[in-house]
Amino acid sequence: MSAAIRNYALVTGAYWGFTLTDGALRMLVLLHFHALGYSAFEIALLFILYEVAGIVTNLVGGWLAQARGLRFTLFAGLALQIASLTALSLTNPDWLPALSVAYVMGLQAASGVAKDLTKMSSKSAIKVLVPANADGALFRWVALLTGSKNALKGVGFFMGGALLSWLGFSGALLAMAAGLALTLIAVAISLGSAMAGPAGGIKPKFRDVFSRDRKINVLSAARLFLFGSRDIWFVVGLPVFLASELGWSHIEVGSYMALWVIGYGFIQAIAPKMLRAKTREPDGRTAQIWIAVLIAVSAAIAAAITHDIAPELAVLGGLLVFGIVFAINSSLHSYLILAYAEGDKVAMNVGFYYMSNAIGRLTGTVLSGVAYLYGGLVGCLVTSIAFLTLAWVISAALPSRSGASTQS
Repeated sequence: MSAAIRNYALVTGAYWGFTLTDGALRMLVLLHFHALGYSAFEIALLFILYEVAGIVTNLVGGWLAQARGLRFTLFAGLALQIASLTALSLTNPDWLPALSVAYVMGLQAASGVAKDLTKMSSKSAIKVLVPANADGALFRWVALLTGSKNALKGVGFFMGGALLSWLGFSGALLAMAAGLALTLIAVAISLGSAMAGPAGGIKPKFRDVFSRDRKINVLSAARLFLFGSRDIWFVVGLPVFLASELGWSHIEVGSYMALWVIGYGFIQAIAPKMLRAKTREPDGRTAQIWIAVLIAVSAAIAAAITHDIAPELAVLGGLLVFGIVFAINSSLHSYLILAYAEGDKVAMNVGFYYMSNAIGRLTGTVLSGVAYLYGGLVGCLVTSIAFLTLAWVISAALPSRSGASTQS
């Protein structure tokens, strides 16, 4: 096994371990505080800082990784998650609700910082580790990492519910902290000096985190609207529709969405094969075409609901098709940012890009509630289509040939 593949496997393993705890933690917090009688609004507050933290972390984390090395930020993310899980286990049901919410919000923010440090480090590491002369390897490696992460996040949802039933809230958190600590120790010992220092010995200035590369800025703007379009109807609109309009139970809604995330991750992992990327690497034109397909799928679902044409089948079947097409779009974008990233600034380029992703998710989450309140699921889908249209227009400015070598 080559050193590059070995180190890729170690980084991926660390990211997998983190992702399991990330998905499980969300389910643990949601179910535990729901059982304590917290309102939906109070529970939603617990996750707001988690999303906000991603915006700042990706920007600062990219600069930090460039200055101190990707290994430093990877280990920092894992260590911070371990600390957050341990501290969360200390919550007491007898605390005043305001104190509990504030305490958990703060630790959720820390967990959000940990997530984005780990994600940025893992994805940037692929650019560093991928062999320069391996045709199509960059797309395959990033698709495998991204797809497996999302599939495992879905598994984490199930794991969180199971651990809560088996060990209770505090016991589940401590068990996850212990497991992740073992992962950190194993990776730290095995990774050695790989990814240890700043690329090329360059000490970047903080102002350099804001990209001056036009294609990275264009791709980041498209990513903002692409991921905002998903969360506009997926975060609030879809679960509420399934529960209130179709009469699904909480278990049915949670299980369906967990399975959707797992399937979504599987499609991301095999996207290079679906696009035959080994013979022709994708470019900006490819990204624009697949956004157009996503617009068509979303419009078809909205039209079926509006005209009462088998609305349940339209939503459930349409969501499966949407998931397949969106997963391809996501993999394409994750590949293009690494293809476009400069070799000596890869961490900062990736951090800036995922900052846009975090802004899109936060915007989509807020608009999801507003759009559903005023227009139901159709309102969410129409707003989502507007975001997708903006992403499509912006993507027209991407290079038609990415020059997607690992040296770009």
